[in-house]
Amino acid sequence: MSLRVASLFIASFASIAAAGPAFQNFVVQETVRVVPAGFTKVGIAPASQNINLRIALPSRDFAGLEKALFDVSTPSSSNYGNHLSKAEVNAFLAPSDVAIAAVDAWLASHNLIANRSSSVGDWLSVNVAVSKANEMLSAQYENFAHRASGKTYARTLSYSLPSEVADFVVHIHPTTTFNNPRTLRPVISAPKPGIVADATPASCATEITPACLQSLYGIPQTPATETSNSIAYANQADLRSFLKTFRPDISSLTTFTLQTLDGGSNPQQSSEAGIEANLDIQYTIGVATNVPVFFVSVGENFQDGDLGGFLDIVNFLSDEDNVPQVMTTSYGENETDMSKALAFKLCEAYAGFGARGSSILFASGDGSVEGGQPQPCIEYQAAFPAGCPFLTAVGSTHGISPETGSAFSSGGFSNYWGTPDYQADAVAAFLNAQGTTNSGLFNASGRGYPDVSAQGENVQIVSGGSKGGVEGTSCSSPIFASVIGLINDKLIAAGNPPLGFLNPWLYANPGMLNDVTKGSNPGCGAKGFTARAGWDPVTGLGTPNFAKMLAAAGL
Repeated sequence: MSLRVASLFIASFASIAAAGPAFQNFVVQETVRVVPAGFTKVGIAPASQNINLRIALPSRDFAGLEKALFDVSTPSSSNYGNHLSKAEVNAFLAPSDVAIAAVDAWLASHNLIANRSSSVGDWLSVNVAVSKANEMLSAQYENFAHRASGKTYARTLSYSLPSEVADFVVHIHPTTTFNNPRTLRPVISAPKPGIVADATPASCATEITPACLQSLYGIPQTPATETSNSIAYANQADLRSFLKTFRPDISSLTTFTLQTLDGGSNPQQSSEAGIEANLDIQYTIGVATNVPVFFVSVGENFQDGDLGGFLDIVNFLSDEDNVPQVMTTSYGENETDMSKALAFKLCEAYAGFGARGSSILFASGDGSVEGGQPQPCIEYQAAFPAGCPFLTAVGSTHGISPETGSAFSSGGFSNYWGTPDYQADAVAAFLNAQGTTNSGLFNASGRGYPDVSAQGENVQIVSGGSKGGVEGTSCSSPIFASVIGLINDKLIAAGNPPLGFLNPWLYANPGMLNDVTKGSNPGCGAKGFTARAGWDPVTGLGTPNFAKMLAAAGL
């Protein structure tokens, strides 16, 4: 569109807004035909009830960003490692002037002015009463109770937009997304006896500690040296106790940098710190020796419409001039809990971080292939964000000799994203070996996950002053992230860029990982998937082998 045409287009929207009521020809955007499992309708939302609408605008050129991401992330590319700047990424992700003008004019016709949620400008927010939201979106907001948590949310089973603005809005939240407020969390685990290799401490048969991981994966104790390197993801007293017990070679005064969002905090009462925070901090600091660690604490005052902080974290980090070289997150939900349009929009942001040189890791989930669906289930459930192709999903293993895929470890194939080129051969090989097993229960043309795995059972932490074991893929993600943090330290020390988006590098070098060929993740009354030689949707490409990974990184 030429500048002159664009200017006339924008001016026409301004005149429509100034002229009075307009935008009356509505077209349906999204519809949910039945109330999602786990939720119960409790009544019409009161007209005066306030909701914070988050409006996603289409990126100007996501296809260009995706091309740039793979250009700087594929080892065979001449641009490998030449990561983009914040401004370069934002230029791809920012909405067009025409889209901004159209949405602003629509909001102005309702006497509303939106706030920009970040410097990118592709997310807007406006606080309105339910009565106004119903009018703007031709919707009927109702309150729905999530039975397991007892929380109540205002949602609509359908919403529409005026035809004049429909093409300029990707998604509005909260509308049709019924995300589960009980996100992925580790659980207390009971020791499971196993066999250990000669060089591994015998105690690792029942308890996984930093020493076990160092022995099993060849992770060095040598302290990192580069202060520009960082891992973003706790109770200080628990951290001190953990280091004294499991890493006495590290100063027990070692700490982390805290960043809070949505009323998050750094609780120092043992009853408040929680297993999740302690796990993440103890296994990043306890494994990635001396790599600077940033802990992003998200509270309950979500500004992103009860998305659990997903969007708030994205907008916060997109505004940072320097993103952490590694980010690990230990929560997620079922793919069907998230609107496809919303999932795609969040996934675009992860691609942007990867293009800037950040390795994004997410736990794959703890629902095996079922994803916590009500029984009986007739098809396997995919996970989000694990199914996003622009991040690295981490599954769980247990045992030492051999490592075995954990039965709870979520893995499978996305119903939203197709198989990306970087894993096409690996996925095809698995599907060929599997044959007709599980046929019809999953999307054989979907993006496969997890990509990698690490120990996720009997992982020892200190919480509330007491030592105990936990299990879950939320253990595995910070462990794998710590390995990447240590490799980045050596890369930066040698004057090289960090690894950034990992998957093209991982799939180009599968031999640098310990292939796990035992274990399965059964569910829905079926066997689930089975670990095999090569990639599989239980353990991915395998677990870390630090020396081989370092060599594959050119060190």
